[in-house]
Amino acid sequence: MTKKKGIHFEVSERKILLRIVDLLMVFLGVYSLGLFFDFEYLQVNTDNIVALILLAIYITIFGTIFELYDLQKASKFDTSFRNIVITTSTVVLFYLLTPVLSPYLPVERIQIVYFYMTIIISILLWRVIYINLIESPRFYKRVLLVGEVSNIDGLLNALGPSDPNYKIVGFINSETSTSESVKYKGLKEFGAHEFLDTIEKEKISEVLVASFNTEAIMVEVYHNLMLLLERGFKIRDYSQVYEEQLHKVPIQFVGKDFYKYFPFSRSNENKLYIFFQRASDIVISVVGLVFGVLLLPFIILGNLFGNKGPLFYSQERVGKNSKPFRIIKLRTMIVNAEKDGVKWAKKNDKRITAFGKFLRRSRLDEIPQFYNVLKGDMSIIGPRPERPFFVNELSRIIPFYETRHIIKPGLTGWAQVKTRYGSSIDDSLTKLQYDLFYIKHRSIFLDINVFIKTFSTILYYRGQ
Repeated sequence: MTKKKGIHFEVSERKILLRIVDLLMVFLGVYSLGLFFDFEYLQVNTDNIVALILLAIYITIFGTIFELYDLQKASKFDTSFRNIVITTSTVVLFYLLTPVLSPYLPVERIQIVYFYMTIIISILLWRVIYINLIESPRFYKRVLLVGEVSNIDGLLNALGPSDPNYKIVGFINSETSTSESVKYKGLKEFGAHEFLDTIEKEKISEVLVASFNTEAIMVEVYHNLMLLLERGFKIRDYSQVYEEQLHKVPIQFVGKDFYKYFPFSRSNENKLYIFFQRASDIVISVVGLVFGVLLLPFIILGNLFGNKGPLFYSQERVGKNSKPFRIIKLRTMIVNAEKDGVKWAKKNDKRITAFGKFLRRSRLDEIPQFYNVLKGDMSIIGPRPERPFFVNELSRIIPFYETRHIIKPGLTGWAQVKTRYGSSIDDSLTKLQYDLFYIKHRSIFLDINVFIKTFSTILYYRGQ
């Protein structure tokens, strides 16, 4: 069998490509501006190396905050255009406000407009090329799925929306089928006897094995998988792709081999990482509390007219190693909101006051928790602390739920920036998957990612 490799980019490759070419296009645009026009504000040369590096840093940071590198949004022109304009506006504003590192304001203020428009046009031109070329079918990764028919639908629903370039073109049933076997008609099925021919005819670039009962894999399918492996063909396990694409642990597919899925990050025992994390917790908490004090007069007025009751409230939550502690928050619900018993907070919950809704969406209600972080009960980043009642309920229903308590709970976390507010068991399962991914891959780089994405959540007003 001869196999012609298709051209495609992995998720990480496309994100790196977007970032690098964004910067190259901006520098090229600014260079062209000075080459063909009387533009002196920023020249692309070694004398301005600090100013150019600062510009690159601003584009990278604010591009991440305003979702310029979200592949789902980057594949659509309208959302890309909006994010480019917002990112460029913020970049130029911050660039102008840091004249110590960036060039001093030009005498001719029109040059700022030229600078602003050049960045927008440069990035937009590249994104049009990206959408029409890299996002075209010629760069799709064509995947053949091997697994049990009973699991196909769940697998497709999970992976389908994650990456527009990851195309599962068909599947091969790994179990022996009979005339009475259930058939899945949502995806083209290929016979086990045509496994190798399918690889060539469909120009498959990857085989995804999603069999949760390896003992039941047909001998013919197993033999062909071994043959492909010996020829260097790319064969991947579903759980590996699931984590890579969705950035969460597929606990619903974890069985007795659970220990294979949880080789937790060494950062959980790294003394240097723990030291820097605690140091940053203290610094950020102090800054956050000072910020809260400055906003306190406005919050008191809002509470007086919109909440009509106590400003603060405390509640018991479960912390590290399942140790309970009391969390402090700004009150967002009516007084005696749980007089009829403990309930999930839901979307458009009638118990949430008008001012409380604003506090939740802006995340201002979380400010008092900086005190909990300062005390050491919490960290800035980690799984959100849950109430004992819900922990007891969820731990009986969801496997590995208590595992999220092996590290300190956080003010923000991977689950908070990746999914919506949990208001049901299904939402809690999704949050747990993200929490376990964070615990498993915890690092300074992931922490920075969470920190930056938290700003996106706040700026886009996504709290509940």
